[in-house]
Amino acid sequence: MDLKTTYLGMELKNPIVPSASPLSEKIDNLKRMEDAGASAVVMHSLFEEQINQESHSLDHYLSYGSESYAEALNYFPEAHEYKVGPEGYLNLIREAKEKLGIPVIGSLNGVSTGGWIDYARRIQQAGADALELNIYYMSTKIEMPGEDVEKMYVDIVSDVKKSVSIPVAVKISPFFSSMANMAKKLVDAGADGLVLFNRFYQPDFDLEQLEVVPHLVLSSSFEHRLPLRWIAILYGRLDVDFAHTRAIASYEEVLKSLMAGAKVTMMTSEILRNGIDRIGEILKDLEEWMEEKEYESVRQMQGSMSQIRCPEPAAFERANYMKVLHSWHPDPTGNLL
Repeated sequence: MDLKTTYLGMELKNPIVPSASPLSEKIDNLKRMEDAGASAVVMHSLFEEQINQESHSLDHYLSYGSESYAEALNYFPEAHEYKVGPEGYLNLIREAKEKLGIPVIGSLNGVSTGGWIDYARRIQQAGADALELNIYYMSTKIEMPGEDVEKMYVDIVSDVKKSVSIPVAVKISPFFSSMANMAKKLVDAGADGLVLFNRFYQPDFDLEQLEVVPHLVLSSSFEHRLPLRWIAILYGRLDVDFAHTRAIASYEEVLKSLMAGAKVTMMTSEILRNGIDRIGEILKDLEEWMEEKEYESVRQMQGSMSQIRCPEPAAFERANYMKVLHSWHPDPTGNLL
């Protein structure tokens, strides 16, 4: 089977790419991913806060009011809790490029324009083949209108693109009033790829310590459908590469993502749950399915189930919503299904 695909101008040997995670903090893990069959790797994110904190510009905000509002200190990790600082991050990319034979994609996470964007250029200089810009922002200001949030995203993408010549993919959340239009704005700003979707992790309350605490929940299967739907809707309408990065846990999710129009599928939760060797198992299952269904290449199926190629385009819009609501029925005994 020909599993090759292209993403951000790079030809990859297959469509499976481990996404940003703590696993990429160690070269040994990256090498194991390559050996298991990964076609590229996304490095863990370098955060705007790390860069600013290293220059001490966040010191005031991290300590101000700590005597009366101690819980405020919980929102940012202490400096020593970052396992890899900005310079260490660049060195890790250099080492990865020396020891791996697959593309290395840097990851930069920020929410504002500013000096930290210079690290996009430095990530490129360290040898990264591409950059994933992870914009993780949720506005809690009731005075801030949606267009200001959108402008923030667009300005960041535009500024980063001015700093580098390597391809830039943008990882975003689905929480925009017009997702399709926002995708177009990002592409117009220079995005070479869209990674759908980021996850907004929800905090929890510790009732013993009376603190807000982080609560990590790995992806579950139901999350797969949201990016699947949007990739299928946007495929062929924007000149951009799509990556599906939610709940990729088996060859079935890989196939569905490709048929929607994704160039690659990115996984983290499945690897964290079941180990790096899971990559090879999924690739084997993918090849067996393609052989059974007489597919010769991945390219044959890409976009085949997208909205522009669907005989019933409304299936992605209100008609599907109505059908889902009317699909429930009790079983013959009268019990709820």
